[in-house]
Amino acid sequence: MKKEGKNNVSRRAFVGNTAKALVGFMILPRHVLGGKSQTGLLYTAPSDMINLGLIGGGKQGKILSSYFLKTEQVRFVALSEVYKAKADLTLKQIKDTYVKMPQLGNYADIAVYNDFRELLARKEVDAVVIATPDHWHAAMAVRAAEAGKDIYCEKPMALTVKEGRAMVNAARKYNRVFQTGSMQRSWSEFRQTAELIRNGYIGQIKSVKVNVGPPPKPYDLPAEPIPDGLDWSKWLGPNATPSVFNAELAPPVTKDVYPNWRNYREFGGGMVTDWGAHMFDIVQWALDMDHSGPVEVIAPDDGEHPFLTYKYAGGITMTHEKWEWDNAIHFIGTEGEIKVQRGKLETNPASLKDHVIGDTEKHVYRSTDHYKDFLDAMRKRTKPICDVEIGQRTASVCNIGNIAYRLNRRLEWDPMKEQFRNDAEANALLGRKMNKEWGIHIG
Repeated sequence: MKKEGKNNVSRRAFVGNTAKALVGFMILPRHVLGGKSQTGLLYTAPSDMINLGLIGGGKQGKILSSYFLKTEQVRFVALSEVYKAKADLTLKQIKDTYVKMPQLGNYADIAVYNDFRELLARKEVDAVVIATPDHWHAAMAVRAAEAGKDIYCEKPMALTVKEGRAMVNAARKYNRVFQTGSMQRSWSEFRQTAELIRNGYIGQIKSVKVNVGPPPKPYDLPAEPIPDGLDWSKWLGPNATPSVFNAELAPPVTKDVYPNWRNYREFGGGMVTDWGAHMFDIVQWALDMDHSGPVEVIAPDDGEHPFLTYKYAGGITMTHEKWEWDNAIHFIGTEGEIKVQRGKLETNPASLKDHVIGDTEKHVYRSTDHYKDFLDAMRKRTKPICDVEIGQRTASVCNIGNIAYRLNRRLEWDPMKEQFRNDAEANALLGRKMNKEWGIHIG
């Protein structure tokens, strides 16, 4: 038999290896090879899938996991949840989604942690989705940035102004992509509103009315037995002062409702931040104030200001007041008006509603899917439509409004320094005390 040189490959070995490669090629799933799924989306190869960790598996976490899976670009590899029944329900929904959407591939078991720090320690987690109550956002987001994870965080971004700034600083320090969950920026009616206003179609804006619900109140619910499977200490997390459990804060899975922790200032900012983080956000966007904000906030009085009133440096006033549409905005300009709500846009003149903004006119960042926009920004290492700084500016508008309500007086605000002018009492409310185990440095 003829010997082969050591630098040559035998024909037999070459044919065998080629056959193996072809067999491997033939059994690869179609999404690896390209093409489109039944939903019309381009398949994403497994190697290009983004691995997500979900922190918070309650109602909103369950909703967000569904939205992200519909992008067909992610897989969830870990979940952190302190209420076992809710973790189980979210895991079931994710598993059921895989059954309904075979283009996602086969379902793989998702690791569940009681302590989110264990999730952050997993190297394969590319990004986290934070869907916890507001009092946890900063403590989780800062640690996620330190762990090298990109971040999608529910709105309102932060419970306090200082916590929000700590989140911005951490995202910038560790070069993280951070999307705030103010998804209305990815909806057409709000984008049309912003572009009409920025291009002067209703003239100079004189005033804006924002109808969202009330500010928060101190927690005052009676104690109830802590249900099995809920780690109440971890639910409270960074809060310096413990609170008693009540099912309004963490309802059982048999009640498919949004929990009412958001109504109490220890955990949320009332509807001023809950819905305000959506509606004040659109005002900030339309007024081109994503890196600034109002310069004064005035509590309701019996005289000139019957409603909470914000004043911007250019003379525009924005009031938190009830009008005909719920959770909506009414812009009043010198040459027209715009009313906008989810799924509803009315303009005066009426022709503005469907007016096409020209190519040479001012345009805002265009996104049609808030979740894909985040994933695209991750891949490109760019800022998404609702970057952490934008989330901070919107949350600040909400938070300083709540401070004015709480102190019941006029406050002067410096949006660049993020401080009240000559008001130690008000500035003391820009942050809060946290406990040693879960707290972060907030300046």
